[in-house]
Amino acid sequence: MPNQEWIDVGSEVELSRHELQAVTAKRTRIALSFHEGKFSAISGVCNHVGGPLGEGHLDGDYVVCPWHFWKFHCQTGEGEPGFEEDRVPSYPVNLENGRVWVDIGSATPRTRKPHAPHPLARPVERQPGPIRVVGLSTTVMHPEHARYSTSDALLETAISHAATRGCETDIIYLRKLNFRHCEGYYSKSAKACTWPCSITQMDPTDQLDRVYEAIVHWADAILITTPIRWGAASSLYFKMVERMNCIQNQETIANRQLLKNKAAAFIITGGQDNVQAVAGQMLGFFSEVGCQFPQFPYIAHSRGWSAEDMENNTRYVERSKELHDGARALADRSIAMAKLLVAGTIGDIAMVGGGRKGHQLDVKAQT
Repeated sequence: MPNQEWIDVGSEVELSRHELQAVTAKRTRIALSFHEGKFSAISGVCNHVGGPLGEGHLDGDYVVCPWHFWKFHCQTGEGEPGFEEDRVPSYPVNLENGRVWVDIGSATPRTRKPHAPHPLARPVERQPGPIRVVGLSTTVMHPEHARYSTSDALLETAISHAATRGCETDIIYLRKLNFRHCEGYYSKSAKACTWPCSITQMDPTDQLDRVYEAIVHWADAILITTPIRWGAASSLYFKMVERMNCIQNQETIANRQLLKNKAAAFIITGGQDNVQAVAGQMLGFFSEVGCQFPQFPYIAHSRGWSAEDMENNTRYVERSKELHDGARALADRSIAMAKLLVAGTIGDIAMVGGGRKGHQLDVKAQT
């Protein structure tokens, strides 16, 4: 027989005013529900990542975790249908002299159904092979009627050049992915923002897993491109980096660095000026998630605030040998930095020329 240990958790009148609430019996966290005129008590700690069940809500007979919406029966602690093997402890409840008593000594067992880890959750280990370069385009356009994009054009030049240098390459156009906005799991609790991303784990149709796979597990060098929109990077860029909070969060709460030995560089174009402010945000963010930068880590083009004739802006970029050579040079600098980070040593890097648009590298890397 269990060792009964009845604990007074509060007034029946007060506690009946709330359908679900968190109470503590000694050091035991409890989700206390008042449903259809009856008190019930289950553990206040979710099986998933320890979310506070008592701070959630009731969905019929089920307590819904406020962090990631796992459900447990308010009386038995059993998981919702399909997850019955998951179960949190439940506790007997008695009423006596207007007080609510919970027997924490007679808890049912906690059981956890085995759940296969998400593919992104595997250890971060670089696989052998050549330097890998991924381009991330954050330009938005009509899905069926593509236009010329100055930022995409320079990115494609850079990535094509990287391929001629013996690198494996890929470009991810964010506009072609269907992915949700960050929904603020970190605002609930730092531990509610998980790796892999909470949304990625819950929603198999969310396609940002392709970006996570590329930057965490595959690429050595990451080239990010954005147009300037009202003096800032594109809205699609911010939609992406807000979802990357799960990467930075691992460093702060788990001392786990996901982006190891990664070089990052940037291409910024637009009809409005504000290049350095846009670059500053991008440099700040990607340094925060652990990336390193080559010397002169971005190239940019803008004809200034008053240049509203965008057709001439695109024509200039399309025809500019200097800008496209600059994109190739940016790829070279990124490859050189990636080789340095991957191999731990690099030699004979000769810098030729000056200014952000035209650095040329002669790299003889030790591999």
